Amino acid sequence: MNALKNKVQLIGNLGQDPEIVNMENGNKLAKFSIATSESYKNAKGEKTEDVQWHNIVAWGKTAEIVENYLAKGKQVAVEGKLTHRSYETKEGEKRYITEVRCNEILMLGK
Repeated sequence: MNALKNKVQLIGNLGQDPEIVNMENGNKLAKFSIATSESYKNAKGEKTEDVQWHNIVAWGKTAEIVENYLAKGKQVAVEGKLTHRSYETKEGEKRYITEVRCNEILMLGK
């Protein structure tokens, strides 16, 4: 059960081309976002679609796969763990972000 303590699985479409960062130590980082959607009928019986955006980060070999094969609009399945972090903007404002640290990726669709 330890493997299930912090596990996220999502299927969605990339909202834009991945951002690739080459670190000084030679490691590679890929950042991208995917949209997931869910359809349901609201109280009036109208079909409604709820779209959620998820920030994804991948390191190392997974980042290389992202760099070589993924682009805006591609459908992917990602598996990883949920992480939270904070950072400061250039103006000194503290911002918080939630990301999925991807350890597996599966390309779907065409």
